[in-house]
Amino acid sequence: MQKPKDVSTRGTDVGHSVQIMGASASATSQAALLASTQQADHQGNGMAEDRRSLQSLSIHNSKAKSIITNKVAPVIITNNCKEEFQIHDKIHSANYSLGRISDMLPEHYLVLGEFFMVQDVYDRADVLNTTKSYGAPNFRKVKGSYPLFGMGQPSLSGFKQVLQRMQIENYKEVIFICVREEPVVFFHIDEDFIPYTPRKRKNLHENLHDLDKGLSAEQMELSIRKELCDLAKLSENMIYVYNDIEHFVDEPQRVQILSEEDVHVTEEVYKRPLFSQLLHRYYRLPLPMEGAPMEETFDAFVNILRETPNLSVMRDSSRPLPALLFGCQVGVGRTDLGLILGALVLHHLQGASQTPSTLSHSHEEVNSGHKLNFQVIQLLISRLPKGQQVLDEVEDAIAMCSEMQNFKEAVFESKLKLEGIGVDHQIQRSSAKEYFLQKTLQSLERFLYLLVFNAYLHDQYPQAFPQSFSHWMHMNAWIYRLLTSVNNTEFSAPADLITDGIRVLELELALKNNILQSEKWLEVITEQDKQMRMLKTCHTIEELFTDQKKIHPGLTYQRIPLSEYCAPKEEVFDRLLEAMKSSLAEDPSCAFVFNCLDGKDRTTAAMVIATLTLWHINGFPECRDDEIVSVPDAKYTKGEFEVVMHVVRLLPDGHRVKREVDTALDIVSETMTPMHYHLREIIISTYRQIRTAKSEADAQCLRLKSLQYLERYIYLILFNCYLHLEKKDSWRRSFSQWMHEVADRAGIYSILDHLGFSEFENPEDSLMARLRFRWLPHSIQSIPMRGKLI
Repeated sequence: MQKPKDVSTRGTDVGHSVQIMGASASATSQAALLASTQQADHQGNGMAEDRRSLQSLSIHNSKAKSIITNKVAPVIITNNCKEEFQIHDKIHSANYSLGRISDMLPEHYLVLGEFFMVQDVYDRADVLNTTKSYGAPNFRKVKGSYPLFGMGQPSLSGFKQVLQRMQIENYKEVIFICVREEPVVFFHIDEDFIPYTPRKRKNLHENLHDLDKGLSAEQMELSIRKELCDLAKLSENMIYVYNDIEHFVDEPQRVQILSEEDVHVTEEVYKRPLFSQLLHRYYRLPLPMEGAPMEETFDAFVNILRETPNLSVMRDSSRPLPALLFGCQVGVGRTDLGLILGALVLHHLQGASQTPSTLSHSHEEVNSGHKLNFQVIQLLISRLPKGQQVLDEVEDAIAMCSEMQNFKEAVFESKLKLEGIGVDHQIQRSSAKEYFLQKTLQSLERFLYLLVFNAYLHDQYPQAFPQSFSHWMHMNAWIYRLLTSVNNTEFSAPADLITDGIRVLELELALKNNILQSEKWLEVITEQDKQMRMLKTCHTIEELFTDQKKIHPGLTYQRIPLSEYCAPKEEVFDRLLEAMKSSLAEDPSCAFVFNCLDGKDRTTAAMVIATLTLWHINGFPECRDDEIVSVPDAKYTKGEFEVVMHVVRLLPDGHRVKREVDTALDIVSETMTPMHYHLREIIISTYRQIRTAKSEADAQCLRLKSLQYLERYIYLILFNCYLHLEKKDSWRRSFSQWMHEVADRAGIYSILDHLGFSEFENPEDSLMARLRFRWLPHSIQSIPMRGKLI
């Protein structure tokens, strides 16, 4: 076993490491003290440990004249009874965990019960070799004239050196933004403070993320520092750290911690030097390692702009722009994302109405690389105001900040690797195709949100940001719907079959042709058994109805896809309403038949929509008053969830609107009694099943389903309100338009973006409370990826 190596800090002696407390005690003679301590040796481990703890304090005899022990904690009374100390020994009894990286290395205490402290940045991570000259790894300025800088994690001395270099280069105002989301602490080693991060034994190269969603990075760092100080007291004022996790030569090393001043947190390292530079400021803006930031992160970035007069559209143009300095661990990835955001901001500050060539690169030079021909990008820019300009500006900003990494090329390269996989294999214990699919989708999502944020800047920067990014997204909730189509992987049909509205029909036809052309024995699964058959005939659903129409001339057929469990999309309500209006115009007495796979979930939703529509056309039945129900969860089986009642309070005549929807649900669900299906009941029953779920995955699935059912219920209420308010104009304005032009301004999408069962839990604890996650397609069964990502 290797002997731990001591890391020298400084030669300061610790005097009296005792805690001043407010407990009371009376003076006594030294004889009483001697008697009590002798008695303690015969009383159990508690008093004996107290006595040994007192001895380890090495308190000088000239200072402590009397010591009294009691059942709470040892008490020290100093000379002339002027001071009194009570020593708490909680550290020794705390439930700290021990562990080791391997059998060849020593065992020691673990941070937060499972983590090892590992040196944050290694020399080889400094690709640009700037640590000695600038003080930080990979320190750089972006291409062009904008004062945008990026860097990796410096030590305290290194950060001071960075500020000195910025001052030498005549940058009087510097805004430093740390974009790390993981906790970092700095140990006092060799007259400097060196960064270390807690990491898991299974992956010592990977930083921690989402340790506790309820705590900020700063709060986590303070907790870690407090525990490090406690652990040091258990190990002769030493803690164990690792600098070489490749070969473990001379590892672990020991670092001395005598007080909290020997451990700095990020805020202390970056804020304390700023006291000598009044125009410098520091912010913590955690950015994700993969994918796009959350809306609240964009909001926090906008708040930085609001707090900086020199970044305002009303700024004094005679003053130089402030330097924006972004930093993460090695200065790549998250730092690049921050730099791109900064480039877009400075471009708008100098006039976003100018041509994109005002950025450092001409757009022709940017387009010399690969073009991202994703359908979702084309759909997005086709709907965004100045969409092509928004795209050009983002691509130019990416090119400007591409010295370490090019986000646009990262999307293309991940897609190329994905489509180049022949035989699937394992990467990090998952399918290689699934791994690169997720990498591609995360890179694409990040690119798309840059487009969206740039569109937000076009709209809001000239007005000095009257709306936050979150609010603006609620006002443009169609973007969430569009971004759900980011994963357009196809399984067998060619890419040109992806056409909104007829996609399902075209895919069915392609599947039919594949089956008939295969001329192979296929496994056919029925309710009774499995059989191998050679299929010579095959029909799509549309073909079956076409044949029936020859027998029944009055039959018409429409395919309007609804997603299982979810609320129908706004466009689905529009299509159902138009289909019913056109059919009733031809034949007021026509009947409507709806069906889905099992005739329950989606069929019931469509039947309720049709029932409400017919009532608005033909007249409402008498809606009975609420009955008093004495059953468990009666309030919730009546649909009176807090979020539902919040929506009801916002709607004109909301209680009547809800009551009419409840009546329609009751009428439709009366025919469902043998199947035990009622939307209001299934909301609460699905949620209650979370507590008895067999696994976390099952619990997450049930939580998602309960939220989807809840959202469907709310959408039915909103649709009924729409039918009431727009009836006078014969519903010329579509439900989609009404939701975005009317309901959204009342805050409906804001409510839906924080959807949850607030009477039972905090909705913010689940990502599924958010539109951007809940509206994504969710599949219980993973389907192998084939074909191309379009």
